[in-house]
Amino acid sequence: MAEKEIALLNEQIEKLKQQSFDLEAWKNQTLLFLNRIFGGSHPIVKMVLDLKYDYSSWHLREATGNEKSGDPVKMQAHEILDAAILELQTLGLPGQTRSGDIARELLQQEMTGKQWKELNDTLANQSENQTIEIREKLSQLSKEQLVEILAGILNS
Repeated sequence: MAEKEIALLNEQIEKLKQQSFDLEAWKNQTLLFLNRIFGGSHPIVKMVLDLKYDYSSWHLREATGNEKSGDPVKMQAHEILDAAILELQTLGLPGQTRSGDIARELLQQEMTGKQWKELNDTLANQSENQTIEIREKLSQLSKEQLVEILAGILNS
């Protein structure tokens, strides 16, 4: 999983709570991390880029005339980073595919339709003999096919 990336983003959330908070410095540092994690075209990167203070009177006071209780930019930044962390926890790093998905894709390419359907059915049905059944299905493949599959997994 993306533990290091999540830890970086949690550190940025903590910086939002500092007394000497500087939005532009925080944005620059956060954008460096987000660009590396998600890439420059990700919507989360654009949201952080768009963060800014609006000093118009409508934004500084609510309709009742009372000052807002929290800093809206900090709250928005916190929510953006929370969404980024949730995405990393749920979906993993962008562009990162699980090895099981790669193996299945390569197996599907090397097997006939019937072989793939039988193997897929075996994988879907959890049974005590599942490993034995999978071995039987894979033993039907040629050595060259198995080498291609393994090379594809290692190369990914």
